Amino acid sequence: MATAKFKEASPYLKPKPSPPPEDYLYNRYLEDLALRTESRDDPVVKLALFGAGRAGTIHLTSIMSSPRVKLLYIVDDVESNWTKLERYWHLEDVTFLHSKQSDRVYKDLNVDAVIVASPTFTHEDIVTKALEARKAVFCEKPIAENRVNTAKCYESAKKVGRPLFCAFNRRFDPSYSSVRDRVRKGEVGHVHMIKTVARDSPLPSVEYLKISGGIFHDCMVHDIDVITWILGEYPDKVSALADANISEIKAIGDFDTVAVTLHFPSGTLGMIDLSRNSSFGYDQRLEVFGPKGMMQVDNEQPIHSVRRQYGQEGQITAPIWYSFASRYMNGYRREFDHFIDIVLGKAESMVRPNEILAVSKIAMACEESARAGKVVELKWADGELPYHR
Repeated sequence: MATAKFKEASPYLKPKPSPPPEDYLYNRYLEDLALRTESRDDPVVKLALFGAGRAGTIHLTSIMSSPRVKLLYIVDDVESNWTKLERYWHLEDVTFLHSKQSDRVYKDLNVDAVIVASPTFTHEDIVTKALEARKAVFCEKPIAENRVNTAKCYESAKKVGRPLFCAFNRRFDPSYSSVRDRVRKGEVGHVHMIKTVARDSPLPSVEYLKISGGIFHDCMVHDIDVITWILGEYPDKVSALADANISEIKAIGDFDTVAVTLHFPSGTLGMIDLSRNSSFGYDQRLEVFGPKGMMQVDNEQPIHSVRRQYGQEGQITAPIWYSFASRYMNGYRREFDHFIDIVLGKAESMVRPNEILAVSKIAMACEESARAGKVVELKWADGELPYHR
């Protein structure tokens, strides 16, 4: 009876609690449950997908799960996969084309937007022709093979008045975006140190690495973007050390292990720990430290609530996510929804041209530092850096 005095009124007599904002999946479920029709009054966005490989499959999954879009074309040169794609995804109403037949997409007035997930060397041509045909474009990085041509693509988009969206998917990951919001509210104070760990799994094929653009432009750009996006600041000097411990990677002139330090004008320091090969899963971590405290994003596990213990082995848990397609699944879905909002004029792009160009410039400086063995200073012209809200 000692606790009887703490009895409260029936919970049915209290205001109904709301789910926390962190439970983004339940909040999305509530939107579906409520059958909110505001967005359903929008026209269905008709799409063409270029490339149905590693990245293309992720975007195809987003397309097939969205009632806001309709897929009209898949452009992919691996014709042997067409029948399997059609059967697996039930794409009886989708037209399959070779890249040499791409003009059909550009000339089709029913196509509102194209998603570019084809090999890197094809991006610029597809982006340019799609914009000339007044299609909205969602392009996997990079838009072009150098900063000058990337800038020209953005100029073309501005000229024709159509969006060109190149996303860094980690911005749309709930964990990273939560840390960014809290840092911007001053919860750790002025950031003294920010660190990322990014270790790839599984080891990419040598064939892919040969056309990837190299570890700095294929992998590290994500870490550079996360750091600068969270801080709202860009470095004035960088220093990088890199090596190739895997002989096949060394043979193609690339690196598999990189350590970078970044210095920012405000006094913040940044560190990036990067590897092409993690044997224990897709290692993705972030730490932000300041005078008021610290925030971390730790590795996520597919089955995180199960723990086992046998004999004297200690606790055993599930491994972390195996690769990028699973770890950032929610980020990919959210960036796709954001792109559709942009196409419909309901949102401004969260990723601006100057940000893409700035990240590319920093990656180039890091590679120069690693290859030349020196600290590289970054000079920013007036108007070159984006303004962060």
